[in-house]
Formats: sequence, C-alpha cells, structure tokens
Amino acid sequence: MINLLKKLGKKEWGFIFVCLLFIVFQVWLDLKLPDYMSVITQLVETEGSHMSEILKNGGLMLLCAFGSLLSAVIVGFIASKVAATFSKTIRKEVFHKVESFSLKEVKKFSTSSLITRATNDVTQVQMLLAMGLQLLIKAPIMAVWAVTKILNKGWQWSLLTALSVVFLLSVIIVLMLIVLPRFKRVQKLIDNINEITRENLTGIRVVRAFNAEKYQEDKFSVANNELTNNQLFNQRTMQVLSPTMNIVMYGLTLGIYFIGAYLLDAALMSEKITIFGNMVVFSSYAMQVVMSFVMLVMIFIMYPRAAVSAKRINEVLDEELTILDGEVSTKENSIEGSVEFKKVSFKYPDAESALLEDISFKIEKGQTLAIIGSTGSGKTTLIQLIPRLFDATSGEVLINGVNVKNYKLSYLHNLIGYVPQKAVMFSGSVGYNVSFGSSLKEVTEEKIKEAVRVAQGSDFVESMKDKYDAHIAQGGTNISGGQKQRLAIARAIAREPEIYVFDDSFSALDYRTDAVLRNELKKYTKNATSIIVAQRIGTIMNADKIIVLDNGKCVGMGTHEELLKNCEIYKEIALSQLSKEELENA
Repeated sequence: MINLLKKLGKKEWGFIFVCLLFIVFQVWLDLKLPDYMSVITQLVETEGSHMSEILKNGGLMLLCAFGSLLSAVIVGFIASKVAATFSKTIRKEVFHKVESFSLKEVKKFSTSSLITRATNDVTQVQMLLAMGLQLLIKAPIMAVWAVTKILNKGWQWSLLTALSVVFLLSVIIVLMLIVLPRFKRVQKLIDNINEITRENLTGIRVVRAFNAEKYQEDKFSVANNELTNNQLFNQRTMQVLSPTMNIVMYGLTLGIYFIGAYLLDAALMSEKITIFGNMVVFSSYAMQVVMSFVMLVMIFIMYPRAAVSAKRINEVLDEELTILDGEVSTKENSIEGSVEFKKVSFKYPDAESALLEDISFKIEKGQTLAIIGSTGSGKTTLIQLIPRLFDATSGEVLINGVNVKNYKLSYLHNLIGYVPQKAVMFSGSVGYNVSFGSSLKEVTEEKIKEAVRVAQGSDFVESMKDKYDAHIAQGGTNISGGQKQRLAIARAIAREPEIYVFDDSFSALDYRTDAVLRNELKKYTKNATSIIVAQRIGTIMNADKIIVLDNGKCVGMGTHEELLKNCEIYKEIALSQLSKEELENA
C-alpha cells in the first residue's frame, strides 16, 4: 500500500494537507459543542440566569454544528477528488505496464486476472483512500483531543471509558483474525468468476453447439457460490461489530449517568451543579472517543481487502519485463526488407525442451518466404520472434542487418505488417479496423479502400449498409471468419510496411479467393518482403524459398521443385493435398 501511495503527486499531497486543516477545524468545532452544552446546563440550573445567555450559547452550538457540516462536505469533496485522481493514475500505470507485457507475462497473470487488477482491485484501493482521508485522519485527532478534555472531569468516568474502548478493540482484533484469511481469497475468487464468464462469452457458439449450457451454468454456480459463501461469512462475522458498538456506546452512557448519580448523591449542594455539568459534558466527550474508534473500525473492515488488492496491483507494476525496448529508431544502413535468422533456438520458460532448434535462413527485399510443417512444429512461434512477441533463447534475428532486440519496439512494429493466426477485430467501423494503430505512413481513406480491394474484401464491405463506416462488433462476431481474415490482411496492407508476416492468414478463404488474393497481393507487395505460414501447398508453392519444419527443426529449405526432390516430409505433405499429376503440372 505504501508503494502505491508514493505515486501521489505534489498536487494531491497539497490537497491532503488542506484536508487535514479542515479535519482539525471540524474536530475543534465538534468538541466545542459539549462545552456550550455544559454552560447551558449550568445556566438552566442556576437561579437568576437570563434567557439571552442561554439563546446565545444555543446559537453558538448551531453555528459550530453548521461549521462542522460545511467542513465535512469540503473534506469529502477533497478526499473524493484525491482518491479519484489516484485511481486514475494507478489504473493508467497498470494498463501501460500490461501493454508492455510480452505473451509470457500475460500468460503468467492470465487475462481475467489482469482485468480484475485494473478494475476491481484499483477500486478497492480508491475506496480505502477516500474513506481513509476522512476517517483515518479524523479518528486519532478526535480521540486524543477528546481524551485530553475528559481527563480532569472524574477518574471514575475515565476508567469506565478506557474499559469500554479496550473491550471494543478486543472484539475488533478477534474478528480481524477470523476474517483476514478469507478477505485474501476474495480477489482470487473474483478472478475465477471473471475467467469463467469471459470463457463462456467468447466460446458461446461452441457452448451452444455442444449443448453445454447446463455444464457452463453448473461451473459458474460452483465458482459463484464459493465467492458468495466467502463474502457472506465475512459480512456476517463483521456484523457482530454493529450490536457490539451499540452495546458499548449505550452501556457507556448508562454507566456515566449511573456513576454520576452516586457522585451527585454524595456531593455537597454547592458542588452538585458542577458535577452535573461535568457529567453531561463527559457523556458527550465519551461518545466522541467511542465514535473515533468506530470510525477506525470501518477502516479496519476495508483495509484487509484493499491491502490484498494493493499487493496484486504491485505485482503487476513490479513485474520485470522480459522484452525490453532497444534504442534504434532509424535506418542504420541502406539495407531494406531483409530478414535473417542466425542459429536461432527458442524454449518456453516452463518447457523442458526447446521448441525451435538452430534455425538459420535469410531473405531479401521483394522475396517471399514460406514456412510449412505439421501441427506443433513451431511455425507460429518462429514468426512471432520477428516482431518480438517472444525473444529468441539463443541466436540472432536480424531485420535490415540489425538485431531486433536493438530496435525500439514501436519502430520495429512499424516495419512489419503482421497478420496473426486468429484474426482480431475491434469494436468500431470497417475503416477503423483497417486503419487501426499507428504506422510510418499516413493511412488515408484511399489507402483503406485500396487495401480492402487487394484483400478481396470490397465485395462484402460495399454490400454493407454503411460500407466503410459499417459497424464491426467486438471480436468481429457480426462477420464471418473469412471476412475477418480479409480485413486483418487489409489492415497489414494499409500500413505499407517493409515486411509482411502472414501466420496461416488464408486458412478461412476458399481456394478461388485465396488464389485471387495472393495474385493481387504479389502485385501490390512486389517491393516488400513476405513471410507466409500456411498449410496449403497451393498457397506457398510459388514462394522464392520454402522452409519445412518438423519438431522445431528445419528439415528442408528451397523452392517447391527442389523440396519435392530432396525433402521427404515436404513431398508427403504435398501428396496428401495434390495428386502427382497436379504437382507435375503446377
């Protein structure tokens, strides 16, 4: 929690100081009320007192009450502003940190957990800060100040008040020991709820197709019941505080008047008025002391969960990045569009063996490299090393003769037009999705239309009601898989990068559309380097160089014709898709 509070700016600390001044002023006004009440009590009991004096002190009490109310409103406003600004800063830092995560870090925390940490966890800390500025500062000041006021009013009443406070604190400590472990579980259970909900919504089509609604409902119910039962236990346990505080407060008032009755009975007539006034004042001050501890109790109830949330936020902010930004952001030589792998190997951090071993190749500007292999052979991982979604465990990946680790990530990504295996669409228009992100060249409306045309998407886009302004739902749920792939390809084309990377990006297209698209793409990208991962022989057979992967190793490299002669695995893949006659006539 302290590490997060260090992120408060000078302006916020200034507001906190102003808040402190108003709290002190508010406490002073609250503690003046019993003094005026004591004066009024003595005036009422004294013969010959004037009504004007009573009204004067009553007016001063009303003035103090109004001043206290005004101070409380100002403190609440300032505390809310500071807490909201603080949560904005923390949420922004968490989001920016997550944006810089590699796939390794994202998998470590899980998507659902990162969402919870950026939303619910930040809210918990914000609530504690907002309440803490009002109560955590006010309560100790109120308690200490009130105690100094009552110390000389009677040791019997002081002892009774001290015993009441000790009893209340004992109950609080016991309850905290009981519920604290369960408070720590709440946020993890919320993570679990988010994960199940997200999984169900993203996979709703599969759930319905396999009649798994009941299974998903039962799965959610188990997680939901676990969270509910945990919360119910916490709330029911903490509810013990409410009757306990009432018993202490009313019991203390009764005890003060009970002791006061004995003191009045034993006192001389000349001392009775003073004792009676002290009793009235002491009961008011004693309530202030108890209320101070009640305010602290409210903070104690919120703190355990907020502390867990703060720890979870710090885990994200303190996570060491595995992919660090380089310094190169301009061309250092005349080389353009070249990609080279030098003895590259890659191993996942939690894996026993390497996924890629000793991969070496080089392609120049204008050439097309194709990568093919069986499922799990490492094709996608290989091309993910180019935009540094992962970093090579050993060896070097060079773009334009420079190690990708030396590039600024923003510059590196601008050199590459990357189309992932799963086409990702964002909520917005067709034009927004095609022009998504930043690039070295401006993406104009003409470029968007041209990119969609090359990607063979003009037919379905032009048929939509609003055409390029037509709405695309989050995840592209209102368009087909093939349409999503074509828009994803158009997104890469619109950037006009030096290097195109297609990760099995034609799989959802029919053969005719695939062929036409590749033909148009070849014309449009003739001055750029293309890297294509594909399962279809027809998609890659015209590539300048083909790499065949098997169990993470390069078992063949060359043209289509060369691999048919020299690589048995490539030949097997080709014959599984095309006949000998088709291969000979290709």
